[in-house]
This record gives sequence, structure tokens and C-alpha cells, in this order.
Amino acid sequence: MVKRPLLYVGLMLLCLIPSGVVSEHSVIANGSQATATETPAERDQRMRWWREARFGMFIHWGVYAVPAGEYNGQRSKKIGEWIMEWANIPRAEYEKFAPQFNPVKFDAREWVRIAKEAGMKYIVITSKHHDGFSMFDSRVSNYDIVDSTPYRRDPMRALADESKKQGLKFCFYYSILDWHHPSAYVEAPGKDPTAGNTQTRLKQDTKGEYVKYMKEQLRELVTAYDPAVLWFDGEWQDWWTEADGKDLYQYVRSLKPGIVINNRVGKGRKGMDGLSKTDQQYSGDFGTPEQRIPPSGLPGVDWESCMTMNDTWGFKSYDDNWKSTEKIIRNLIDIASKGGNYLLNVGPTAEGLIPQPSVERLAAVGRWMNVNGESIYGTTASPFAKQLAFGRATSKGRRIYLHVFDWPADGKLQVPSWGKPVKTAYLMAGPTKLRFTENAEGVVVQTPAKAPDPVASVIVIETAEK
Repeated sequence: MVKRPLLYVGLMLLCLIPSGVVSEHSVIANGSQATATETPAERDQRMRWWREARFGMFIHWGVYAVPAGEYNGQRSKKIGEWIMEWANIPRAEYEKFAPQFNPVKFDAREWVRIAKEAGMKYIVITSKHHDGFSMFDSRVSNYDIVDSTPYRRDPMRALADESKKQGLKFCFYYSILDWHHPSAYVEAPGKDPTAGNTQTRLKQDTKGEYVKYMKEQLRELVTAYDPAVLWFDGEWQDWWTEADGKDLYQYVRSLKPGIVINNRVGKGRKGMDGLSKTDQQYSGDFGTPEQRIPPSGLPGVDWESCMTMNDTWGFKSYDDNWKSTEKIIRNLIDIASKGGNYLLNVGPTAEGLIPQPSVERLAAVGRWMNVNGESIYGTTASPFAKQLAFGRATSKGRRIYLHVFDWPADGKLQVPSWGKPVKTAYLMAGPTKLRFTENAEGVVVQTPAKAPDPVASVIVIETAEK
């Protein structure tokens, strides 16, 4: 396929924009998009599926899977997808990984099946990471999986179609930071100007060119694959501003008004804690804690904890520090009990396989979710003022779901009062009805001698009123 020059494609795309786009938006004089004020009810409707989903799969996949964490005989202690940075690999050298990237064992149906059977409701995959390599067939770049690798196919197309077929929401990650684009360069001691780096600079008067390139790629992603979420990253660059973030947020929603966008589109997030600062109204729909869970619930705040299953996002052949199934399930419960979503990562190999330890853990999570998923999906945060000593709680309507990590040895589970009369209590795995009594501290539930599940057993309490 012959790619048109960037300027030509940009002009053609501008010509294809409908004059009204959608009634919710208007085009202002400088060419950016202005979104009409969204009412709380409209926002709730847009965010509804995402809030109810609670559990998603993150996929970090790209040409960095070829070196798999190792370069010139050295193994990285850092994350796999940052190899261009830690190994100080010049752009021209890094490009040589692309002809070696041939994921012939990739199976979209299998990947989506693994996510679905784990109980995940959506998939977020890297369309372009910091290395600038596009994992889709981009019209405005030849540095993509179709044009620069022997694979010559578009796995994003296959995943988008298969996700729809199996009933999962399909979503994209996209990096604002781009080490490959000709506008970017590195100015740091001991660093090659064309290598990767935490901070990059832009050549004089090239920012507009790069933003235009990003918007053209984002238009391709939104219009061709219809993602439910755009998950931005790399926004910490000094040259990126909150005004840029607001403009990009509005632009993406002009393409698809119902899309959900994270807070890394702008400058609002507070580091790895991920939640947005409160000194002004920042762009983005939800916070993004990374490798951590907030200590308590955050009323009125949408957020999603993204975490690795071992120590890396992108594949590293020697990273065997896997989280246990117990840890993953309890993380999911802890996050749901605080009103958040859990985005759990897999890093496929260059051949296109999800590592077997990830597959095994996800299957085990799925077995727990098959029994207890009702206590996660569509729930809101714990109604209790403090975290429960024995585990966590979620709520939905008249039901409180008690996730018991530490099963009571004396057969008596003391539940704090939350101000509502109890109608019934039962085991979700039964359902076996449980006796209960009320005391000054709340409710005492009589439990069987043995926990139904060694990781987390769920007791449902129904109240007489909402």
C-alpha cells in the first residue's frame, strides 16, 4: 500500500469533515473543537457502561517485544517497553526491530476469549506507545505493523471485530510522547538525540505539525475501529499543556461524542497516584492510579487502577515475578470496594502469545468471578465509614456484598452498623441462608465452620430498604 504524504492526507481528511460533525459540537475559528456543556445526567449515561464494568484487560504490545528486555547482552531492570530509553538506542537502530516482528501466533479470538473468561468487560491495547510504532494500519505513517513488518496484517482490526463479536468493549491506548517522530529530539547528558528519554524536546516551530499528525492518527483510530475509550499517556512532557489537553479532548469527542477519555490527555493527574488535581477543572473523564490503589473511596470521582501482573508492562522474557491469583482477586475486590475499576495488564510476546502464567492466573480469576461476579459488576463503593477488618464490601441497591478474606474461627462475623435494618443474609456460593442477630455494634452473622472460598468468600446482606 502506497502512503500519501502527510500534508496531502491531512488536507484530504480536513475536506472529509462534515460541516456540522454532530449537533453536540461546534467548530471554532482556529480549527479546534468546542464541546457543549454536558449535563450531569448526560455524563452519567456516557460513563454508565464503564462504571458498571469494573474489570478490564490492558495489553502492552509492540516491537519492544522483540528484544524482550535485553539489548547488546544487557538485561534491563526497567519495564520492557522503555528499552529504547534505558539502552539509549538511536532511532535508526530501534527501527531494525520492526523487520523482526512477525506475530504469526496471534489469535484475536483467543485473546478476547481469555479476557472474557476472566470476567473482564473491556480491552485497552496500545495503538502507539512512546516508541512511536503504530500497531495499526496508519494512512499517515509507514512506521506501522502493516508496512514495516513481515506480518503485513492489522491485528487491531481483528481485535476490534472479535471484541464486538464476543461482547467486550474495545479501547485504545495512545501515547502523546513519541520518540520516533522527526519533530522530537533528546537533549540530555550521555543521551543520543534520537533515542528514547523521559523528557523530549520539539524542534522549533514543529509542535503544530506533530499535533496535526496525532489528530490524524486519532481520527483513523476513532473512525475505523470505534473504540469505547481513548487512554492517553506520555502527557508529562514540558511542551504539552493543559490547553493542549482540553483541545485534544474536545477534538476526540467531536469524532465520537460518547467516547470515554482518561485524565492523561491533559496535565491534571498527580503523578503515579493518578487522580486529578483540584485547583482547576482539568480535561479527562477518569483518574489513573498506576501500580497502586487509593487508600479509601472517592465519592463522585471516577478512577481506574492500572497494574502489571509481574513487574513489566511490555514483554520481558525473564520477568517471572508474578502476582498470585489471591493478590489479583483481592486487588479487584479492594478497588471495587472503593468505587474504582481494575485494568490488569498482559504483555504478549513477539510471536503474538499471551504468556502462560498470565493465562493461568486470568483463568483462576474467571473461576472466582463466575461465582461472585455479581458482587463486582455494577456495584458502588462500600457503605461503611471505615475499611472492614475482615475484608471489603461493595453495594448495589438493597444488597451489601461482604468479601471475607479472614474467615471467623468462632463462626461469628461482626459487621458494623450502616444505619439500615437487615432483612436477610446468605452465602453467594450457596446460596445458603445465614442466621444473624443485631447488637450495639451492628449485625453478627453466623457463618459455617469452613469458608466457601479460601481467597474471598462473599456474604450477601439484603436490607429492607434502599
